[in-house]
Amino acid sequence: MAECSCIGIKYATKKACFIIGFFYFILFTGFGQNQGVADSLEAIYLGGNYSENDKLEIIHGITINQADADKKLIYSLKLIEAARALDSVNYIITGFLEKGTALRLKGDLSKALKSYFETANIASREEAKSSLGLAKLAIADVYSIMGNHDNAVKYYQSAIKIFREVKDSVNVATALTNAGDDYFTNGKLDSALVYFEESDKIFRNTNYPIGTAYNKGNIGMVYAEQGEDVRAEVNINEAITILEELQDYYPISVYLTYMSDIYLRKNDWSRAISYAQRSLDLAQRYGLKEQISESNLKLSELYDYVGNYKKSNTYYKNHIAYRDSVTNLREMEQMADLRTNFEVAQKQSEVDLLEKESEIQLLKDKRQKTIIYISIIVLVLVFFLAMGLYRRNIFIKKTKNLIEEEKNRSDKLLLNILPEETAIELKKRGKVQAKKFESVSIMFTDFKGFTHYADNLAPEKLVEAVDYYFSKFDEIIEKYGLEKIKTIGDSYMCAGGLPYPSKDHATKTVLAALEMIEFVNRAKTLNPENRTRFDIRIGINTGPVVAGVVGTKKFAYDIWGDAVNMASRMESNSQLGKINVTENTFALIKDSFDCESRGEIAVKNKGMMKMYFVSKIED
Repeated sequence: MAECSCIGIKYATKKACFIIGFFYFILFTGFGQNQGVADSLEAIYLGGNYSENDKLEIIHGITINQADADKKLIYSLKLIEAARALDSVNYIITGFLEKGTALRLKGDLSKALKSYFETANIASREEAKSSLGLAKLAIADVYSIMGNHDNAVKYYQSAIKIFREVKDSVNVATALTNAGDDYFTNGKLDSALVYFEESDKIFRNTNYPIGTAYNKGNIGMVYAEQGEDVRAEVNINEAITILEELQDYYPISVYLTYMSDIYLRKNDWSRAISYAQRSLDLAQRYGLKEQISESNLKLSELYDYVGNYKKSNTYYKNHIAYRDSVTNLREMEQMADLRTNFEVAQKQSEVDLLEKESEIQLLKDKRQKTIIYISIIVLVLVFFLAMGLYRRNIFIKKTKNLIEEEKNRSDKLLLNILPEETAIELKKRGKVQAKKFESVSIMFTDFKGFTHYADNLAPEKLVEAVDYYFSKFDEIIEKYGLEKIKTIGDSYMCAGGLPYPSKDHATKTVLAALEMIEFVNRAKTLNPENRTRFDIRIGINTGPVVAGVVGTKKFAYDIWGDAVNMASRMESNSQLGKINVTENTFALIKDSFDCESRGEIAVKNKGMMKMYFVSKIED
């Protein structure tokens, strides 16, 4: 049983701690967090479709796989409560460990420490050495984040000792690496290197390539800080090679920006820009959202450094635009204001410096000149000062216009993510109240053979093919006034009757489904660009749902309820080119469409259910 999910992800600079944080997902769980698993298990938990004996294992699965800190905290408390009811010590330990991790991710370090110490007390009392080692390692990480180097080292050493006793080589290497990171953060580079090199040997001896890769990167960054750029470059390139084989692209993208820093320090700005551009290309290719923003920022800084302000501004605008799509809009406006104020102050400082230098030079060269020359010089200075103030005025206006444009773009992005009514409520109140709708028609679609294509088709071709269909589906549902909920792989989910209730939502949903079927069939005969084509099946159900927004930064509008699950079951029980509906939907559309009864069919967790195929609009 995995004992925790992500202990030790440390917040600090973009150096070793980024790397360590990344592979804690692997070292402590054996498989890492999986939000999809968490969501699936949460749906089962909320639906109540499980026996009491399975409840503890379901809550445990949600907790260790949950990436959202708020939800992780909620389910860790549920896990502790359920485990205590069954006197399950291992699950109690895991619950406190996950509670500490959730609090740490939320930034509440003092409460996180309290939870980790509780974990350590229970593990010590039960003589669970491995769990005690993990608890002490987590405590050390929190002290390191807080900047308490002495306490961090103390608990790292204690954790290392325990892991050596239980012969847990991977976690020995993990603790050594995190201890090295703490030394690195505190500028003790020689000590950091000793720890990194020892953990590197353990990872290689245990054939743990991901650990080897991250350690190579850490060692390279120590060498870079010591000014040994050649050795730094060798180690970072070795790390990148291993990570490319493992298809772990996010750290590669970060390492490339670090390589850019190395070459900038050498004044080889062309290679510095080349590495930063590679980082951006890689991040864009694999949809690494945060790193796309960071790489654009790095390129903006580099071009600013070499005086190419036009390109610098372009990359900076890309950085802001992408950051707007994944961060809170109010925070973004504040950050834009801060940067504007900084740039204005910087420009003014440059003007003041130029004026001061001019005055000094005039005092040296014109000391013996007459009052007439002094008067002329004063007039010239006044003129240039006026010009400076005029240009400063223009600069401020342009900056304000740029911020306004970025704000408008952010508003448009928000409306693409959420329904208009929901977006307005979110901007006004900062949160969205969940709403219940008594009657909504939910549609799911699915493509035949998508998994086969996903395994054998180039990623860009596969995405292009799916986008070809989903773009048309977006047009169709907009035509009938439906609301797109989300896409999951090759599955497309939408609903009628929300956020504005309507009486004919079932009819409009079926009309949209018929038009989708017609488009898919027509696409198979019209293939001008030689795109990949699929067959489709569709399922529809009508019933009550709860709708709302989840998340605090990356907002998502979603719906929940048994009606959603039944719509998904209708899709999985449908046939190619068919629209399969439940009895609830049939009752609302039977007077408008020709429907073929399929009789009663067994549905998972629901028993026998009546289903109908919709063939066409009734004459």
